Amino acid sequence: MPALAARLADVKVSASAAMTARARDLRAQGIAVISLSNGEPDSPTPRHAIEAAYKAALMGDTKYPPQGGTVALKQAIQRKFRRDNALDYALDEIIVGNGGKQVIFNAFMATVDPGDEVVIPTPHWISYADMAKVAGGVPVSVPCPQNNGFKPRPEDIDAAITPRTKWVLLNFPGNPTGAVPSRAEIKALADVIMRHPHVWVMTDDMYEHLLYDGFEYSTIAAVEPGLKDRTLTVNGVSKTYSMTGWRIGFGGGPAALIRGMFNMQGQATAGVSTIGQAAAAAALDGPQDLVRERQEIYRQRRDMVVEMLNAAPGITCHKPEGAFYVFPNLAGCLGRTTKGGRRIETDTDFVQALLEEKRVAAVQGAAYGMSPYMRISYATDTASLTEACGRIQDFCRELT
Repeated sequence: MPALAARLADVKVSASAAMTARARDLRAQGIAVISLSNGEPDSPTPRHAIEAAYKAALMGDTKYPPQGGTVALKQAIQRKFRRDNALDYALDEIIVGNGGKQVIFNAFMATVDPGDEVVIPTPHWISYADMAKVAGGVPVSVPCPQNNGFKPRPEDIDAAITPRTKWVLLNFPGNPTGAVPSRAEIKALADVIMRHPHVWVMTDDMYEHLLYDGFEYSTIAAVEPGLKDRTLTVNGVSKTYSMTGWRIGFGGGPAALIRGMFNMQGQATAGVSTIGQAAAAAALDGPQDLVRERQEIYRQRRDMVVEMLNAAPGITCHKPEGAFYVFPNLAGCLGRTTKGGRRIETDTDFVQALLEEKRVAAVQGAAYGMSPYMRISYATDTASLTEACGRIQDFCRELT
């Protein structure tokens, strides 16, 4: 068989996708697995968004879409940025992609030359580093320890920036930790980046509305307007509006960057589903009370999960400020043996044994660049969460 590309060595199947697929396979065999591995809201897409898509289809809005997004959706995004973030973007400073992931990928492909560095606070979403590698870049991890709330320290970001740095990538509320810096902490990061004018800033704000306990999040271009002309603000409708399958993400940034991303997208997927864009515009412009209602549901689930995990011997679990993940520390479980005879030396050993013996799917912290932890999504129903956390408690009690 002819050879495949060498770049595939830098592309891995996402650990969360792999664990979710494994859980799905076990379910297909009739095994009662509870999957906490996937970051997907369990609530439905808002009805008015679905109706907008249906109406668009009936009206014949089913032709090839404009490559960078429909005017209607870009105007809705423009209003969203003004309303939620106090940011003004012209229409030529906005791009729509097939999910936030494509927007990020477009940006890397449009800017990163071989050997350029992408600074990524760690733990981080699995795909950031791989996308940087595919573009020819070098991911540079900056550890964000638990004793600092899993948030990057300005001095560490400063030390990581070199003449080869092309991007500093921020993600708040964070995946997998739910970390949310204060406005003052964002300003401190901005002050560092202001001293490095050759560096782009990307902020992935996909979870911005999932905040708890009075925490507030301010995106970096709003906190430091001096960075706006070199910041890409990424967002979408997947998490806030339960629209993961609609595949609508967007970005706001300087026109020159957006043009480069537009060109890259044109050679990959071109435009985005017209009916999906109609639904996204309706979600952004429609009633937002549903967002607040779901935020409260997630808060209640978070509190329950944190309490139950902290009652599991060997596990300590922080209380995240946002998103819908917890990232518990498994250090107290290492070096022990499961009831089924499996030796637990790493967080990967832990999640694999947990799946095999208790039928609960989670993702090892190593996949996000920090061990010994695991990521659990609480974007699932409360009954399943309660049962899963009970199984985790039993698993830990049985370790010897």
